[in-house]
Amino acid sequence: MARVLITGGAGFIGSHMMRILLDSGHEALGLDFFQQYIHPLQPTFLENMNYRFEVLLKGAQLERVNTLSVDSMRRVIAGFKPTHVIHLAALPLANIAIRHPEEAFDTIIKGTMNLLEAMRDQQDLQRFVYTSSSMIYGDFEKSPMPEDGRKEPKEIYGGMKLCGEILTKVFSQRYGVPYNIVRPSAVYGPTDNNRRVLQIFVENAFRKLPIRVTNPETRLDFTYVKDAAQGFLDIAFSDAKNEAFNLTRGNSTSLGEAAQAVKKRFPDLVVEERIKSDTYRPERGALDVSKAKSLAGYAPKYDLDAGLDEYVEYMRRYNHSITEGQ
Repeated sequence: MARVLITGGAGFIGSHMMRILLDSGHEALGLDFFQQYIHPLQPTFLENMNYRFEVLLKGAQLERVNTLSVDSMRRVIAGFKPTHVIHLAALPLANIAIRHPEEAFDTIIKGTMNLLEAMRDQQDLQRFVYTSSSMIYGDFEKSPMPEDGRKEPKEIYGGMKLCGEILTKVFSQRYGVPYNIVRPSAVYGPTDNNRRVLQIFVENAFRKLPIRVTNPETRLDFTYVKDAAQGFLDIAFSDAKNEAFNLTRGNSTSLGEAAQAVKKRFPDLVVEERIKSDTYRPERGALDVSKAKSLAGYAPKYDLDAGLDEYVEYMRRYNHSITEGQ
């Protein structure tokens, strides 16, 4: 039985990961500062949080800890003695990092530094997993994009995530902390509260509001949250160490195609498209996930249709504030 510590354990991906660990018989401790990056009175916020705590986190150990406090991190880690640490806690969105670069620096770089410092002498530690981002690549030089491709981030979020990768590597070299790096992309699904694109599309559909698609040809590798959560654990428990892994579905979909996939489930939905240049947004596409499949046994189960079916059903069952009458 592993002892797994997850920073951001009550968050979007973290809460799904905690459920998998608890159902598998592992000991799991979730650390979370419960900091929100959107207004908490958004229509589905409270219902999503209730589902996290009543279903995904039922029976879980949770502690309120700020990664900016290295003393708090040391105290918790020394007491729990984790075999695996998965670091999810950070400011979650690129557009927020642009508006609040100091907060992005604190949560992404300083928080990672504090965690590395707090666990560097832990003898039981078998693997540290750092959460990076596909944004570190900047404009994809190819699709699917491999892990060893060019890394030229175009904006603050991707740059800071890449800094966190470098910190992870140098701490490993100096102190022997065994690590893996995970680069997810466009995660969506039940309990997302951070207003990512598919959350907005699905919620607008239920509210009978139009979907406004900016730059419909933009392609993303949408990844269902259950695949992402299981993939993190596959990589954490694998024999691979000191490696970087893309963790996505492995296929790209344009925003226009994603909007039409939502419209297929809501035939009366109005889709409006417009072209606008966002120079800080990199041109992305699919990521190559063959390495995660071969070295960690990663096996994503959800394509976009299956993921949207489950996400829409979750919304119908648990988000009555916007689905009454649907």
